Amino acid sequence: MKLRKITLKNIRSYKHQEVEFPEGSILLSGDIGSGKTSILLAIEFALFGLQPGQKGASLLRNGETSGGVVMELEIDGKNIIIERTIKKGKTVSQDYCSVVIDGIKKEISVMELKSLILELLNYPPEFSKKQNLLYKFTVYTPQEEMKEIILQDSETRINTLRHIFGIDKYKKILENASLLVLKVREEKKLKEGVISSLEADKINLLEKENDLEMKYHNLSSVEKEFFIKAEARKKVQEEKEKVQGKMDEKSKILGEIEKAEIKIMNKKENISYNDRLINQLKMQIEEMEDVKFDISALKSLENELNLGKKEKEELNNRDLEVSSQLSSLNLRNQENNSLKLKISHIDTCPTCLQKVDISYKNNVLRQVNSDIEENRKKMGFLEKEKKIIIEKKSEIDLKISNMERKIREQNLVKIKLQNLDDKQARMLEIQKTNGALDGEISILNKNIGIFQGSLADLNKFDGIFNEKIKEFELAVKQEKSAEIKVVELKKEIEVFSRQIEELRNRIKKTEEAKKQMDYLIGLENWISGKFVPLISFIEKNVMLKLKSEFSKLFAEWFSMLVSESFTVYLNEDFTPTIEQQDYEIDYSYLSGGERTAIALAYRLALNQMINSLLGKIKTRDIVILDEPTDGFSSQQLDKMRDVLQQLNVKQLIIVSHEPKIESFVENIIRFKKVNGVSVKE
Repeated sequence: MKLRKITLKNIRSYKHQEVEFPEGSILLSGDIGSGKTSILLAIEFALFGLQPGQKGASLLRNGETSGGVVMELEIDGKNIIIERTIKKGKTVSQDYCSVVIDGIKKEISVMELKSLILELLNYPPEFSKKQNLLYKFTVYTPQEEMKEIILQDSETRINTLRHIFGIDKYKKILENASLLVLKVREEKKLKEGVISSLEADKINLLEKENDLEMKYHNLSSVEKEFFIKAEARKKVQEEKEKVQGKMDEKSKILGEIEKAEIKIMNKKENISYNDRLINQLKMQIEEMEDVKFDISALKSLENELNLGKKEKEELNNRDLEVSSQLSSLNLRNQENNSLKLKISHIDTCPTCLQKVDISYKNNVLRQVNSDIEENRKKMGFLEKEKKIIIEKKSEIDLKISNMERKIREQNLVKIKLQNLDDKQARMLEIQKTNGALDGEISILNKNIGIFQGSLADLNKFDGIFNEKIKEFELAVKQEKSAEIKVVELKKEIEVFSRQIEELRNRIKKTEEAKKQMDYLIGLENWISGKFVPLISFIEKNVMLKLKSEFSKLFAEWFSMLVSESFTVYLNEDFTPTIEQQDYEIDYSYLSGGERTAIALAYRLALNQMINSLLGKIKTRDIVILDEPTDGFSSQQLDKMRDVLQQLNVKQLIIVSHEPKIESFVENIIRFKKVNGVSVKE
């Protein structure tokens, strides 16, 4: 990973600042409180967002409602731009996230962006849901936080280092092994309860198998009885079905008689309806005998109606002309009145700009008034004419209405006379239909007589059919009783067979459970006696090897920083131990520079250990040191040059207000605070 540029907006003491990061070693220089560490916090926020327990208010500039960071970096040749913003509501929280990878932008959630960054940095997946410890201990660790891990209790330190080194799996394996042993013991108790009923189940199985054999013997005799009853029922059923045929024939004849009677009734109703219709037609024919129709009178009325409509159309046209003239004259008078008003207020001619003579204005006004009066007279004559036209139109409308009514009456008489012949023909046709219906009724009455004769022969089967029904019902009842016995016995056999099968399966499972219990006993002995001691031995050796390598690196870095005759190493819980002339020195008795040297050496050794164990992570070539020389003597500061050269990384960022460090680096970026705002010089 290589940082290229970061832009801060309303972050801590910054309003808006852009910082570019060249390759090589870089010093962020400035007085205490000038905003150097804020740059490092902004880098961490851009990569991972707000950390658990970190408040957004610690990043947002006081008095602002929103802020953000845009950071450009390079990972494996990919150009990546990350943007994160924070917003103030009830609390200050993360608001917007986006990432641009080789020009392709994605707007994603806070957690999605963190997972994507961890994937790009090739950090192990198990770090996705935890704090960014790898970044803390390989790239950027505030010096005070490294002192805290040195001073914290040994168990917390060991657990933290186990997680960082990726060997907390051994502890997890031992914990899981303990849980597995407990589970195995629980399973053993369950298996013991199952096995206790094995002998009783075997005795019960033998008894049920004997009972089942007896029931199969009884089933044979019961099935024979059922067969005899079924044959007897079939014989009675055949006899009943023969009599049923005669009864069906009787029902069919009764149905035919009923249908014939219904047909006769319908035909008589049709004859009655036709008689009423004939009487109606006779009355209508008699009414039309004295009616006369005059075609010439009808044509005269139609001609007179056309003349009336033509006259009305002429009046409508004249009415439209008069209305148009009235509207035109009224418009002229409005224009003349407007002209009078304008002339009365004109004192100077708008064209020649000379004063208008009063006599000229009066002459013009007289002419305008004369035009208005003339128009009013014309409008009076036109309004009288319009009134006369309206009266004439009303008279013509009444005349047209009367003529149209008379024409409708004549047309109605004409239609009635035209239908007279049709009604006479219709009456004759209905009379013929009634004659045919009378003939059909006669034939139906003859058929009913024939059907009634056949019924007399079939009535004798009524008593016989009732007897056969009783015999059949008794035979069915006896057959059903025998069938129930067969079904019940088969059900008992089925139940016994199922119980026997269940017993066999249970005995089989119990015997399998016995085998499983033997296996569980062996498994418990193997886990407790062999597996757990082996894992503990492996973990101990791995930790010893890591401690040895870690202790060696720690001693090397410390010796570069402190010239006195100190002997340093790490004990079993990775606590730094300092000896001088074979006497152990307590950490609290060390000077400020010596404590800083221990923390820095521990930090650099940890960085080398992690990069060695996790060789594929993409943060191997960048290191950020925050005030690494706090409390250093002048002699120790001189040794920092060798330390920085020994790091051998592509990008080294140092935050320090120590002027002497400037000669150790390739690039210097200076910061200062002006009126409470941090800026780059």
